[in-house]
Amino acid sequence: MICYTVSDGCMTPLAPPPETMTQPASATFSSNSTNSHEFHQRQPLLQESRNNDGWDDSGNSSSGHFKMSKQTERNGSIVRIKLPPVGRSGSGESILSSFPEERIKTIVAAGWLTFNFVLSTVSLALTHERVPDPKKANALPDIILDHVTPHEWALTVSEVLLTVSSCITFFIMIVHKHRWIVFRRVFFILGWLYLMRSFTMYVTVLPVASRQYALNVCAPKANNTSPFVIAKRALQLMSGFGLSMNGQHVYCGDYMYSGHTVVLVASYLIIAEYSPKKCIILHWMSLVNSVLGVVMLLISRGHYTVDVVVAYYVTTRLWWMYHTMANNFTLKNYTTYNYFARLWWFPVFRYLEGNILDVVPREYDCPCDCLTKVSRQLFRRRNRI
Repeated sequence: MICYTVSDGCMTPLAPPPETMTQPASATFSSNSTNSHEFHQRQPLLQESRNNDGWDDSGNSSSGHFKMSKQTERNGSIVRIKLPPVGRSGSGESILSSFPEERIKTIVAAGWLTFNFVLSTVSLALTHERVPDPKKANALPDIILDHVTPHEWALTVSEVLLTVSSCITFFIMIVHKHRWIVFRRVFFILGWLYLMRSFTMYVTVLPVASRQYALNVCAPKANNTSPFVIAKRALQLMSGFGLSMNGQHVYCGDYMYSGHTVVLVASYLIIAEYSPKKCIILHWMSLVNSVLGVVMLLISRGHYTVDVVVAYYVTTRLWWMYHTMANNFTLKNYTTYNYFARLWWFPVFRYLEGNILDVVPREYDCPCDCLTKVSRQLFRRRNRI
């Protein structure tokens, strides 16, 4: 029987009893080998860190170099590797918490939004020729519009609120520290919404909700859908940014779903997601502004109620779906139980968000600094040339 003593977390065998002293040398060698093997098996895999081994409580080396304790030198069973801290922001960020700008991807997303915005105007230019004649076709029954007196001025109020909300949203996006990531996400989501709207307004054309609006605002049909006519209409719509108060939105039929509601809801979602959490008043004001804009839109009979409901549903679901995937790294990979990977635009999502490995923090800086950096880079390139 072999006894052990415990000292400083280490087990040391005691001297063998007297009766074992007379064993032959071979037996003694075998016994010592077995005891040594048993001794090393009883050693802990990792030993507790002590301040006298050169490391402090935070895991940093007091001398700036790796310094092993005596017990480590004797057993050789500990290897300590110092890892960089994983921070969310600041100068001490590790690679896992960095937020690359990737401006090329943002430019690609901007091109995606521009293409689909142009596509929506072309779709409206074609849909205008298929709108039922307001003199012959009545508006569809609507539980809200049937009980509200229409007012044309309400549409102007709705578009003014939309403009104010868009300006505040743009300001928050431009002062955000990670503005390239925010713009990239907003461009992609809005582009996807405009793409769906281009199809929904064209495949099923609804009659004009307000006969007065159809007679006073809607332009007469040309009974001609030549490329020149469609291009002229699309340019006219784009010049007015799709707003009636500019006097350029004179083509009707873009009902399913409401573009005004998309912009109002998206503006609130952007402000709530990327503005400081302490700006509670701003969040509530943005919410009230969006709700009031939608109410004014219905009072003016600019859209049916179903247009507003569908626009709200599609915008919020796409926004929450995208940000859920963007904020969870495991949802960016092709796995068996990641059903988001079955979306047809999932490869595009991986291209845009593949290098963003953490939640984008709410940090802000002056955009002038970014412009200064860009100008310096351009100046350096010109000097090299």
